[in-house]
Amino acid sequence: MGRSQNSFIKRQKEKKKQQKKKAKEERKMERQENKVKGGDLSDMMAYVDEFGNITSEPPESPEKKDDKA
Repeated sequence: MGRSQNSFIKRQKEKKKQQKKKAKEERKMERQENKVKGGDLSDMMAYVDEFGNITSEPPESPEKKDDKA
């Protein structure tokens, strides 16, 4: 009689599990090597213009209106 396929399937599952774990660890190390620490605050800022669009440039100084009637 032949051997049960269960042990073969278990070994295959364990191999897949180890491969996934190794790939995850490699991605983690790659992210750690490529990350940028402490960027400039101006790089992280976003501004909203008068139309509601997000821009990276600060708005021009607002013109003061004198509405005294």
